[in-house]
Amino acid sequence: MTSAPAIGFDYRPSRLPARLLLALAGLALVAIALSGAPWALKLPMALASTALVVLAVRRASRSTVTGVALAGEGWTLYRVARSESRATLASFRVLGDCVLLRLKSAERVEVLLLAPDNSDADLRRRLRMRLAAMQPAQAAAD
Repeated sequence: MTSAPAIGFDYRPSRLPARLLLALAGLALVAIALSGAPWALKLPMALASTALVVLAVRRASRSTVTGVALAGEGWTLYRVARSESRATLASFRVLGDCVLLRLKSAERVEVLLLAPDNSDADLRRRLRMRLAAMQPAQAAAD
């Protein structure tokens, strides 16, 4: 049996989580404004929720990973500092048309979202097929 071809792609963070966070923050601010709390309490709650959303959006839009490769020997992460590190697949989820990967390297755990705004449909399709083929092998090893 021949081995599956390698999958490699450039990675940039998806804008989808940031957009969802901003929409939820807008709804939270509307809820705070319409609540029956006094203005002395509404203002700090609005400022705190806005600050937390800004921090979450900044964290979601920053990634040290610039490229990912999946070959027969496993996962490789290419970083901003032009270094590469080996990684293992901790878990994955397929959410509609998106693929969420959790890759564990020696330095940290990287969570990568492949969505329509940062990857093409063919790449996500090939990755879903490869992950589905890997899943029974991982279940047998557990």
